[in-house]
Amino acid sequence: MSATENPALANAGLLVVDKDPGMTSHDVVARCRRLLGTRKVGHAGTLDPMATGVLVLGVERATKMLGLLSLTTKSYTATIRLGQSTVTDDAEGETVATVDASAVTDEAIAAGVAALTGDIEQVPASVSAIKVDGKRAYARMREGETVELAARPVTVSRFDVLARRDLPGAGFVDLDVEVDCSSGTYIRALARDLGTTLGVGAHLTALRRTKVGPFGLEHARTLEQLADDPALSLDIDAAARTAFACRTISEAEAALLANGRWLEPIGMPGVYAAIDAQGRAAALLQEKGKRASAVFVVRPSNL
Repeated sequence: MSATENPALANAGLLVVDKDPGMTSHDVVARCRRLLGTRKVGHAGTLDPMATGVLVLGVERATKMLGLLSLTTKSYTATIRLGQSTVTDDAEGETVATVDASAVTDEAIAAGVAALTGDIEQVPASVSAIKVDGKRAYARMREGETVELAARPVTVSRFDVLARRDLPGAGFVDLDVEVDCSSGTYIRALARDLGTTLGVGAHLTALRRTKVGPFGLEHARTLEQLADDPALSLDIDAAARTAFACRTISEAEAALLANGRWLEPIGMPGVYAAIDAQGRAAALLQEKGKRASAVFVVRPSNL
């Protein structure tokens, strides 16, 4: 059985988009609303306009899942240009300094990368969406303010240099890298800090998110592909099974959850999915004390 057997859930689920460059995350949501014929589309996290890759959207009733998704790990491929700093730490900002980076050695790059791997304190990019006194940092930057953000702890579990390309005429060095990191890590800030460590400055020239939580490029489709076939990546049941740890429940337990009741806890941490024998999601649960209570009922009795 599937979500399509309940008309109210027929179009509910997750859409994983391979975002094109030059679009904001809101642009993608607006386009998908038109393609799917519904206003009920939201996104989990954002991607910079210059970035491409995985953006997770919730559709119809699955929009209620978005704030519960555990999207704490992310993976990227990127290109870092050594020898040029910009005001935004990426290719879209004005150049603020240019330095010949051709003498930077591979050993120095490896040491700089190692220093930015693991549990680190990172100052976010000044054009980030972090709020400063109620206003987004990037909005303050656009208005000409100098924005200084506090360092925050992040985890960079992998920071690998895949290739080095020297641009002798310009004195730049381009590094193709792969990064696995915690949510809240700014790849632009990694590029900036690597350039600072090496004494030549740096910025991002390309950024592609390849995975967020359990969702990767294998789940994703471009907007062009979606225009040809505007279908969900995962219906609400498959989304629950993919994104959360699962607990198998009986029909009687599913009925309890549908009517706003709770189940006995079984010692599962965090938010998890209650799935019946047919693979249908009844609810997302979280245990506290002597109860496993619903934080989102997928199939309430009045649906």
